[in-house]
Amino acid sequence: MVEALLAAAPFSTNEPLKILELGSGEGLIAEALLTRFPSASLTALDGSESMRAEATARLAAFGVRARVAAFDAAALDWWDRMFSVDLVVSSLALHHLNDAKKQYFYKAAAERLSPRGALLIADLVDPQHPATRTAAAARWDALARRQAEAIGAPDVFQRFVDEQWNHFRFPDAADEPSGLLHHLIWLRHAGFAAVDCWWMDAGHAVFGGFKQAAASRPRLQVGS
Repeated sequence: MVEALLAAAPFSTNEPLKILELGSGEGLIAEALLTRFPSASLTALDGSESMRAEATARLAAFGVRARVAAFDAAALDWWDRMFSVDLVVSSLALHHLNDAKKQYFYKAAAERLSPRGALLIADLVDPQHPATRTAAAARWDALARRQAEAIGAPDVFQRFVDEQWNHFRFPDAADEPSGLLHHLIWLRHAGFAAVDCWWMDAGHAVFGGFKQAAASRPRLQVGS
């Protein structure tokens, strides 16, 4: 999921960029972005004091290129941080907002990003049929088990089960994922010239909006 998120950033690696990350956690994605774009500066926002401390330590090697600050995703006071930013990245943060707040955020982002800007999102999405919800739940269980086995820690998977982390089996009132199609429509209506989803697995998707649409490609002439 992280690799897919990074791969869609529509910039060459040597371009100067302003990046804003929402829900940065311990700073893993921020670290990957600053490494991939050595001329970029990044502000990492997170609501957890302990996560901000971990991110600050992880990003210390990048010096003044990295900043860490507090935020509340449901508040509005951080929106102006998006002015003139080239890339906003959000990982597992927006599903805590209801549908209306997601739409307000998308419009605010489209209005504030630089003309070449992009909003890239990795998050839970809501399956639209019981069959696809069941499939997403089973796939999430399978991936969690595989990852626990890969690191030689089967107790991690048992904790995943015992603490009911699989949203599609045990919905949490604090989580409000929306359907993928809804996200794409909202992004387009917010003013993004191009919207897309380029990765999806276990009810998690990587999608986003781009202020500039790609140049049109010539159509293939069938039979020519």
